[in-house]
Amino acid sequence: MKTIRLTVAEALAKYLAAQMIKIDGQVEQLFGCAFAIFGHGNVTCFGQQLKNIEDKIPTWRGQNEQSMATAAIAYAKANQRHRIGIATSSIGPGATNMVTAAGIAHTNRLPVLLISGDSYVSRLPDPVLQQPENFYDPSITCNDAFKPLTRYWDRIVSPSQLIHTLPQAIDTMLDPETCGPAFIGLPQDIQGVAYDYPESFFVEKIHRVRRPEPELADLQEAKALLIKAKTPLIISGGGVHYSLATDELAQFAKKHNIPVVETIAGRATMLQDNPLNAGPIGVTGSDSANYMAAEADVVLAIGTRLQDFTTGSWSVFRNDDMKLISMNVARFDAVKHQALAVKCDARQGISKLSSLLDDWTSSPEWAEKAKIRADEWKQVVHKRTHPKEGDLLPGLSSYAQVIGKVNAKMQPGDTVVTAAGGLPAELAMNWQSYQIGKFDIEFGFSCMGYEIAGGWGAKVANPNNDVVVLVGDGSYLMQNSDIYSSVLTGHKMIVVVCDNGGFAVINKLQNNTGNTSFNNLLEDCRRPDGELARVDFAKHAEAQGALSEKLISIDQFEEAFQRAKEADRTYVIVVDIDPVSPATWSTCDCWWEVGLPEVTRDDKTAQAVAAWEEGRVNQRRGV
Repeated sequence: MKTIRLTVAEALAKYLAAQMIKIDGQVEQLFGCAFAIFGHGNVTCFGQQLKNIEDKIPTWRGQNEQSMATAAIAYAKANQRHRIGIATSSIGPGATNMVTAAGIAHTNRLPVLLISGDSYVSRLPDPVLQQPENFYDPSITCNDAFKPLTRYWDRIVSPSQLIHTLPQAIDTMLDPETCGPAFIGLPQDIQGVAYDYPESFFVEKIHRVRRPEPELADLQEAKALLIKAKTPLIISGGGVHYSLATDELAQFAKKHNIPVVETIAGRATMLQDNPLNAGPIGVTGSDSANYMAAEADVVLAIGTRLQDFTTGSWSVFRNDDMKLISMNVARFDAVKHQALAVKCDARQGISKLSSLLDDWTSSPEWAEKAKIRADEWKQVVHKRTHPKEGDLLPGLSSYAQVIGKVNAKMQPGDTVVTAAGGLPAELAMNWQSYQIGKFDIEFGFSCMGYEIAGGWGAKVANPNNDVVVLVGDGSYLMQNSDIYSSVLTGHKMIVVVCDNGGFAVINKLQNNTGNTSFNNLLEDCRRPDGELARVDFAKHAEAQGALSEKLISIDQFEEAFQRAKEADRTYVIVVDIDPVSPATWSTCDCWWEVGLPEVTRDDKTAQAVAAWEEGRVNQRRGV
């Protein structure tokens, strides 16, 4: 066997650069980018090796480890999980900063390769800089914090481990069932240790994403339920995007005349003008979709975890005899909620089930209801996005108004990105999908700070089209430094900052549950008397090298957006949002369970709790 003597860092970089993937017949680098912040734990050995492979895997410098790992996650999502980003940090706080990003990737079933420096295996120099030390187990380091939030975890304590662990990590990230973050810890003394690796280990490898076939027996059971259904409904989730099954979904729905509703992750799996698209479902959805869910007697859920915001904490399904079919590539998700599990790739499953159903169709009356209800929802969206004078506080706008204007100005290929706070609901409730995909709401982990970093990652994945980031003032203040990253690296974004003076959506929840406004809106925070200090977001973005402007009126938005479109670098538009007027918030008829006190101390809270508990009557104990 021919061998080549390499250090661990050299072998790691060489192996990663040799991994390719075939997408639609075209072979590309599997790892399309790396994001790095170097420190003593990863600069001396691994950092140099990243430079040596930058012709294959370009490395972009982040400003914060959490946000750069988030950018890598958004990169993978923009590539429908077929290409993967790398994020590397030093030890200690650099590593733990990425734990939150691991949570985003794990919850959303998205791949990212996290590589952090680690403490010395020899322990001779202990305690080293940024090593917290565990009093009871010296083998534990900061990197053990990644274990519950990754699908694959390893610490390299011997050079030969790479031969086993790298294929395992990559297969975990590419397998649709186990897809999620992988973590590799690199102790500082091990990175530079040399080993005689087999040359064959570094031969270029072309990967493909597996498409597990459904079992015929499962499909036959699903068919038996569907052909008896009078009001069948399809719930389309993010898995439809990741399996590249949007065409098959549309064909299946049309052939069998079954209405479709979308989860947040499944938004834009079907065009809005499709007469079978009944709109978004759940708490952040539409009355049209929730009406269809309430009446459905058989629900075919495709590629979705059926999160509480999708199911209204399991209150949207009002038919006592409803049967659930869950088509999912992951066993863990397929068997939830007493569903009939059809474990398979979405594209394969949809096609096979359609063939088995032959020419069976649902009733035209049921499909017509979907169109009527969806048309009613679209009229509501138009009213929300065009509020009447007096609906909002003078000089202020609503989220929906901003979203409507962005929606109208998007061009083919452009991507919209948001996460956390009030914007995910507003975007999901009001967006009209004129193109498939190009839509990213991070609402699995609902991580504030995803927006700008995610926009940067999406732009790396889509360099020839605009990425429009919608971000609230609260999320902006948590993570904004990738405005500078995007300017530094030449990845232009359009960032729309919706400033409502605090955490307004949580203030709304606080008030709706009988509590007094406290510590959410800036005006309700503990602070000195006198004028309320506010951030000038336009000047702040300008200080990071972006172009920016603050709108005096929403009437200026179209012209400002056009200037942003024509700009040569990241452009930030700041809009003041009304935080309190009822017209500010889009709503739908859907209950959601929140933790409320069994014992109340005042009438206001008691009334709110009682009203909330009324919705529990529709909550299913099982399906």
